[in-house]
Amino acid sequence: MRRLFFWGRAGLMAAVLAVFGSAWAAWPDKPIKIVVAFPPGSSTDIVARALSVPLSEALGQPVVIENKPGAGGNIATVGVARSAPDGYTFLMHSVAYAVNPSLYSKAGYEVGKELNAVALAAVSPNILFVHPSVKANTLAELLALSKTDKLSYASSGNGTTTHLGAELLFRNLAKVDVQHVPYAPASAANAVVSGQVPLGSTSIPPVVQLAKAGKVRPIAVTSLKRSGALPDVPTVAELGYPGFEANTWFAMFAPQGTPEDVLQRVNAEINRILQTRGVSEGFAAQSLEAIRMDRVTLEAYMASEAKKWAGVVQLTGAKVD
Repeated sequence: MRRLFFWGRAGLMAAVLAVFGSAWAAWPDKPIKIVVAFPPGSSTDIVARALSVPLSEALGQPVVIENKPGAGGNIATVGVARSAPDGYTFLMHSVAYAVNPSLYSKAGYEVGKELNAVALAAVSPNILFVHPSVKANTLAELLALSKTDKLSYASSGNGTTTHLGAELLFRNLAKVDVQHVPYAPASAANAVVSGQVPLGSTSIPPVVQLAKAGKVRPIAVTSLKRSGALPDVPTVAELGYPGFEANTWFAMFAPQGTPEDVLQRVNAEINRILQTRGVSEGFAAQSLEAIRMDRVTLEAYMASEAKKWAGVVQLTGAKVD
C-alpha cells in the first residue's frame, strides 16, 4: 500500500506539471498590455508603439499600449511590479528605471528585485549643443568660455540623464560652474533655439534637424561612439574624457515571477523584430539605434547601469524629492 501511495503521489505531481505546462504552452490566449512609463509622443512611447504591432503579429494576440506617466516613471513601474506575473502585463521604460531608485527617496522599487528585464529595444545618445551666437565651436572652447561668462544649460528635466550627465561633466570632471535650467523634454531644445538659454543638454532626436538647419551648433554627443544621425559630431569621450557615457536607453520589463519561458519568448521575438528593416529604419529616423541583447546580459547591464547612476547621483548630489 505504501508503494502504491508513493506512485500515486508521483503520478499526481506529474499530472499537475502537465496541466501547468500545457497552460503556459498556450500563452498567450488573450490580449497583452504594455504599460508605458511616459506620455504619448515621448521617445519611450514611440519605441513601445513601434514594437507593439509586429509583436502582436508574432504572438497572435492584440498588444495594447497604456500610458501611465508620473513621478519620473515610478507610478508605472510600481503598478506593473504589483501586477500578476502571468505574462500579460509588461512595462516599457527608459534609463530612468535605473536612475530613479537613487534619485528618489522612495521610488518604490529596486532594480532587479520587483521586475525582470525582458528585452532592450533601443539606445540614443544625449547631445550638448549651443545657440549659434555662442562663441564656442568645440567642447574645449565651451568649457573655457564657461570660466569667463556665466553660462546656463537647458536639460530635459531634473534627474534625467541629460541633467545628471551634464552635471557630471561640468562640475565633477571639468570643474566649471554652469547653471542648470530644467525644461520639459519637448521644450529644452526650443529654449536654446529661441535664445532663452545658450546651451542645451538633451536627447539627440529633437536636435538633429535643428542642427542640420543651422539653428543650433552641436558640440559633442555622450555615447562612446559617434551617432549615425550626426556622424561629424565628436563624443565627449574622445574630447579628453575617456569612458564618459550618458545614454538614454529603452527596455521592456515584466513582474518578478513571470514564467521564464514567456520572458525568453518575448525577448526572442523583440530581438527578431529589431532586425526587421521597417523597425530598424524607423528607429534610425528617430535617431535611435536598435540594440539586441539576451536576458542574462540584459540583467547584468541593468545592474551595472543602476550602480553607475547611483554613483553619479551621489557625486552630483541630485535629488528630486
